[in-house]
Amino acid sequence: MTTNPAERLVDLLDLEQIEVNIFRGRSPQESLQRVFGGQVAGQALVAAGRTTDGERPVHSLHAYFLRPGRPGVPIVYQVERVRDGRSFTTRRVTAVQQGRTIFNLTASFHKPEQGSFEHQLPPAREVPDPESLPTVTDEIREHLGALPEQLERMARRQPFDIRYVDRLRWTPAEVKDAEPRSAVWMRAVGPLGDDPWVHTCALTYASDMTLLDAVRIPVEPLWGPRGFDMASLDHAMWFHRPFRADEWFLYDQESPIATGGRGLARGRIYDLQGRLLVSVVQEGLFRAL
Repeated sequence: MTTNPAERLVDLLDLEQIEVNIFRGRSPQESLQRVFGGQVAGQALVAAGRTTDGERPVHSLHAYFLRPGRPGVPIVYQVERVRDGRSFTTRRVTAVQQGRTIFNLTASFHKPEQGSFEHQLPPAREVPDPESLPTVTDEIREHLGALPEQLERMARRQPFDIRYVDRLRWTPAEVKDAEPRSAVWMRAVGPLGDDPWVHTCALTYASDMTLLDAVRIPVEPLWGPRGFDMASLDHAMWFHRPFRADEWFLYDQESPIATGGRGLARGRIYDLQGRLLVSVVQEGLFRAL
């Protein structure tokens, strides 16, 4: 059994086909209340892609988290082949665990074509080089002196190297007047191979890891005791350019609004050259503990 977190991620995304249009994914036994949403989204996208001809990259996905998944219990993904057109393919995926639907995803695939024009907005701000920033675990060790045992175990299993552009805030005083914005550099902790589909699904997994941080930043420190229960409600992604998830990418995140117990976050993912690769939008539920 592999101990490399990047290889474990690839294994986690490698579904078992149990019938035409039906796949089964593992759900590791973790010390979490619910299955990580990025895992379900990534596995559902794998299931959708397995029913296409492989010649059309995914260009968008829209998903809803309906119920919390249970760690340690397999998840079955049922794929509906909605459309196979000349340029676009559409798939709808339902994730079922113990007879209950926990997640829905619709994905659209587009036959590559040459556009007649191209433009993009540049990144909103200049950021330090990722290699010049400490890892999250290094920041926590520096503040606490050592990682608590549970965080140490999680850090060893973490498939992505995450580095916050702005230093972590630890106290309410540091949070005061902070804007609802966050930016992180990320990349897989090891090689993911050369299959572009693996990189797409791995980045889909990663896209759920830090996005809702932007909602929390103005109200509580990102690390330490939490005052809110937080859960993803829906998730949408648009894939603009090819990329590798084992090379550095900048995830620039902001929250335009939080109200009524829900917070909206949107993110833009850039490569080292400042090219926009992926756009992400997510809404989360926030309830005081």
